[in-house]
Amino acid sequence: MSAVQDAVQPRLTPGQIARRRRAESARRTWKTFRRSRSGVLGLCVLTFFILVAVLAPLLADPDGLEVTKATGGVLQPPGAGYPLGTDENGRSILTLLIYGARVSLAVGLTATFISVVIGTLVGLMSGFFSGWPAAVLFRVTEWFLVLPFLPLALVLATVLGRSLLNIAIVIGVTSWPATAMLIRSQTLSIKERPYIERARVLGAGRWRQMTRHVLPNVMPMVFANTTLTVAIAILAETTLSFLGLGDPTRVSWGSMLEGAFAVGAITTGAWWYIVPPGVCVVLVVLSFTLIGQALEEVFNPRLGSR
Repeated sequence: MSAVQDAVQPRLTPGQIARRRRAESARRTWKTFRRSRSGVLGLCVLTFFILVAVLAPLLADPDGLEVTKATGGVLQPPGAGYPLGTDENGRSILTLLIYGARVSLAVGLTATFISVVIGTLVGLMSGFFSGWPAAVLFRVTEWFLVLPFLPLALVLATVLGRSLLNIAIVIGVTSWPATAMLIRSQTLSIKERPYIERARVLGAGRWRQMTRHVLPNVMPMVFANTTLTVAIAILAETTLSFLGLGDPTRVSWGSMLEGAFAVGAITTGAWWYIVPPGVCVVLVVLSFTLIGQALEEVFNPRLGSR
């Protein structure tokens, strides 16, 4: 009877089998991730800020960003019409926060993408290959790793100019070495495993070994490290914007803090101009950190057992 049933059931193609395995792996990953309360909390907080950024035109009038259309008083405290008060130009702090989420998240994610791509490629090649090319890549990574981040970022941001894309490029170019070192160590471990040796004996070239066997096995670590890199990138964007190197035509949480410092909001007691953007930065960075730690436990069960 079972033989008849097996004959009736259609045979799955290799593509269908691969998709089914990926779906099953995703379900197991989500099931394990849900066990981490801190990871779920971070995901909820991050989802909230992403929704705020996406739905910004529905939540606040974009005309509220224009200085010439501001209707509030100068550094007006929270009250009717302005739940979080106003800035030195009479603009609503709440409106600035909502649209600032777009800029801060966009710059953070773009910089993270640049950093992860560079770090993954350099780490993969320096760990998989041998000889002088790998040695040169490793020394370049070490050179970038020992350079102080802030002075290098300040120089690059000054040379490239003040724009959101340039800020993302600066952060991405200066923050990839840590990812490269992590991927390199994983690659060195993976390339010594028996299945890599079998693929080499069966005639698989270096490119196939690296892309079909090594890269898929380091991708979980890349994904977990990405969430931690986003937090660093958002903090870096806030720092550079606070130092006046951001785009002066766009509002971000960092530029809000820079504006509050410039008008002396601390000395005048205008806490509503400082606390909200600072809290938003802390919450977003904390959410990415919690998600990253939960993903590390998912991809490395030994961390969770401890």
